[in-house]
Amino acid sequence: MNMHLPQRLAGPLRAALASALLAITPLALAETPNGERPVGHYPIPEQGDVIGSIQTVTAAKEDTLIDIGHRFGLGIEEMRRANPELSLWYPGAGAEVVLPTQHILPPGPRDGIVVNLPEMRLYYYPPAASGETPMVETYPISVGRDGFATPVASTRTTMNIKDPHWAPPRSMRAEAAARGEPPPAVVPPGPDNPLGRHAILLALPSYLIHGTNQPDGVGMRASRGCIRMLPRDIESLYSRVPVGTAVHLVNEPFKAGWDADGALLVQSFPLLDEQEGSFEPVLNALEMLANAFGDEQPPVDYARVRAEVEVPKGQPVAVLREAREEPIETAEEPQPTPEGLYRHLGEPDNGLYQQIELAMG
Repeated sequence: MNMHLPQRLAGPLRAALASALLAITPLALAETPNGERPVGHYPIPEQGDVIGSIQTVTAAKEDTLIDIGHRFGLGIEEMRRANPELSLWYPGAGAEVVLPTQHILPPGPRDGIVVNLPEMRLYYYPPAASGETPMVETYPISVGRDGFATPVASTRTTMNIKDPHWAPPRSMRAEAAARGEPPPAVVPPGPDNPLGRHAILLALPSYLIHGTNQPDGVGMRASRGCIRMLPRDIESLYSRVPVGTAVHLVNEPFKAGWDADGALLVQSFPLLDEQEGSFEPVLNALEMLANAFGDEQPPVDYARVRAEVEVPKGQPVAVLREAREEPIETAEEPQPTPEGLYRHLGEPDNGLYQQIELAMG
């Protein structure tokens, strides 16, 4: 792998790189208005599990939803789900664009790198020095498409590489050869290299976190198993993630957590294609809610939970019933504890079971 820049660049390529740098500069400045933190950087909440907030912006004539999403650290599918009535390529001057910039932190350890595959989002918990506020950074990513799924695993980073060479895998070379387009054995650094200019190697053989020469696709299932990031995002991580950092690749299509005001929120994402048609979404949702309950059983609106599971919007939604609402259960029976959640699902007379049955229709 090449660790150095090429010695010489052809004139057209040099001009293209200069244009790209000029295009990036206003964006980088826009990320930190008035000296605020960079986009996607948040203090870890002292109480609760929620970072950020939903925002809206007004589209300019030349904007696409992808462009706007990139300015605010969002991927293509996030923007599409949040703005179903708008054209992806031309929302139109003056259009109000929703920015889904609120996230429930994934369950599990808050250290190192956490990649939630269905969410297509990476969370990085940088080490905090004594007296510093612990932070979390979150970035849109692409993960493996159907047939090339990114594995669920715990691993670590092993090497940070600048200007990597890329060797197309045997399967890709065979497919290209069958089309009459045999690729080179090795693609050198440059604009045609799909790894971009920065890569973080993992202890999982053949899997990397890397940049891309096609940033418009970030935020969808588009890779052969690697984790793709926007070029500016991987450049930032590359320079700061120590070798040996823990990496957790998780599959959490449903998240639940409390915000700082004591509201219980859920956030649901489409299942990976390999899981479609299974009953796992409901079980996963119930388990996440049970973990969020702690020692109490709050009045959850299970119909709302079901709606989020069936039509994932990717945005946190409050699911506690209002105090004025009548409870769904008709029998005054004790509510189940989180530990006995699945046992109680098998008891037809249990209040929670009735709630779920009514909610599921």
